[in-house]
Amino acid sequence: MRIDKWLWAARFFKTRSLATDEINKGRIQINGQVAKPAREIKAQDTVVIRQGDLTRKLLVLGLSQVRGPAPVAQALYQETPESLMLRAKVTEQRHLAREPALSIAHGRPTKRDRRDLLQTSKGWGDRWSASVDE
Repeated sequence: MRIDKWLWAARFFKTRSLATDEINKGRIQINGQVAKPAREIKAQDTVVIRQGDLTRKLLVLGLSQVRGPAPVAQALYQETPESLMLRAKVTEQRHLAREPALSIAHGRPTKRDRRDLLQTSKGWGDRWSASVDE
């Protein structure tokens, strides 16, 4: 069975073309070798998938020509214990990381900032310009 079909059937990617794109980018390895979309896969092969900052190492348990429900797709592979520990560690780091928006000192004002700006600008009274009215 082709690796792109298996990745699609195992529900790692929503479409076969997305799986093919990731394979062509070199993010999929089979038994330690960079794969091509037409590469044949069989049971007991080791597949390494890089998705963002997460790397998953899988052992192929079965093959399927069709994309089935999630429980059936999860029965096609087994994730290695090292991969599970790494995934838990990355999830924990992501959970403990600071919110990136908190580090922004300047930028678009919030609704409260806008109201404060409007209140301070009303110091001129009801005049619409800086010129002195007579």
